[in-house]
Amino acid sequence: MDEVRVRFAPSPTGTLHIGGARTALFNWLFARHNGGKFVLRLEDTDTTRSTEVSADGIIEGLKWLGLDWDEGPDGKGSFGPYRQSERLEIYQHYIDALIESGQAYYCFCSADEIKMEREKAYQEKKDYKYPGTCRSLSPAQVKEKLEQGLKPVIRLKVPSTGITVVHDLVRGKVEFDNALLDDFIIVKSDGWPTYNFAVVIDDYSMKISHVIRAEEHLSNTPKQIMVYNALGLPYPEFAHVSMILAPDRSKLSKRHGATSVQEFRDEGYLPEALVNYLALLGWSPGIEQDIFNLETMVGLFDLKNVSRSAAIYDITKLAWMNGHYLTQANMESVFPLIKNKARELGWLTDENTAYFKKVVDLVRSRAKTVMDIFNEIEYFFNSVETYDEKGLNKHFLKPEAVNKLDAVLNSISTVSAFTAPDLEKAIRDRAADMNIKAAELIHPTRLAISGRTNTPGLFEVMELLGRDCCIERIRRAQEYIEQKKSQ
Repeated sequence: MDEVRVRFAPSPTGTLHIGGARTALFNWLFARHNGGKFVLRLEDTDTTRSTEVSADGIIEGLKWLGLDWDEGPDGKGSFGPYRQSERLEIYQHYIDALIESGQAYYCFCSADEIKMEREKAYQEKKDYKYPGTCRSLSPAQVKEKLEQGLKPVIRLKVPSTGITVVHDLVRGKVEFDNALLDDFIIVKSDGWPTYNFAVVIDDYSMKISHVIRAEEHLSNTPKQIMVYNALGLPYPEFAHVSMILAPDRSKLSKRHGATSVQEFRDEGYLPEALVNYLALLGWSPGIEQDIFNLETMVGLFDLKNVSRSAAIYDITKLAWMNGHYLTQANMESVFPLIKNKARELGWLTDENTAYFKKVVDLVRSRAKTVMDIFNEIEYFFNSVETYDEKGLNKHFLKPEAVNKLDAVLNSISTVSAFTAPDLEKAIRDRAADMNIKAAELIHPTRLAISGRTNTPGLFEVMELLGRDCCIERIRRAQEYIEQKKSQ
């Protein structure tokens, strides 16, 4: 195999969607697995929608995911420019060649004329095809119209018979009937090339060996092959990966939750988790496990194991996977992700950093995302104002609740070392003395000091909160119980 060269070529007209991110990842894995090059190209010829903000966001998203490129718009590589808007001279060379060879022609039909013909076909219940009105214009006629200041499009002459075959590395042999295609536009009236023309020139001149892209581009492929053939150029191998669908098998949209890389980042997902999850959307590594780092994925990745079937988006699995990475991550890599918001909330100061990290370390195994951590640690930094409703009925609104909390107060007030092991021993010993299960003291105590029925280990929580805080919260809970009784 010659050098593998693949590209990710997004249009900077919006955020980096997870479908695009998955395409970039598959290209990146294929390049790294084969010791090839991964090229980033920005297809920004849609001048009305392309923005620098979107371009920056795509680049930022790829960097956050850890997908580096060998060539791209940041100056790397010798086949640039890597923005289509900077490649107009390159396109013009090939446009001139197609005009001179008679493979393409100027079309002066106005948009209004095309619209009328399309509406007529619709009324006659026919599929519209451009009839080739300007195909037979003589050079003199073309010159005259150009001198009149008319702004033509340029169309490629498409064969009206035969088939165009795409040998797809994922989908196998796919055939397209040429009779169903019309002479499609390769240059718009404003002089900008269309996607199906520019992408061919870019892929050829950048020596792209494999085009790995979304299934929705499969219908564009016969048109691109026709451009290659008209110019006498070899074309790359194609691989069209399946779509990502919502759980109800509809098109994935914002109503199904976050759909862009930036949204996932802002909601507290880790890049390692998102990359791991995206890799498994349509690719099977061939072994029974779900957790893979990039290095392992590079070693295993093969287009033969990419599925033709649509991948189903499962936020529950992603959350589980993110929770795994969050638990396994080094505390020093988690801390930078939460410190700014923690400072804004007033929970983190220069003086309590060590304590704050201990709190986060205690709760993070319970969090699915970085943002979940803030909910899990809230009662460490704010006083308890409310109590879980189910916990109230089960643990507080019982005849012996205040007495049981008294027993806990006596135990933790006299324990010599306020550590988890000593607290556990003291409370369990007190329960034994009272001839009750330890849970009958543990559950109301947990509710009193946290307001919740679910926390990390009670005794570890108490150790971090400290003796004074625990005593104060238990006494306040007793007052609350007495008030409830008197109502």
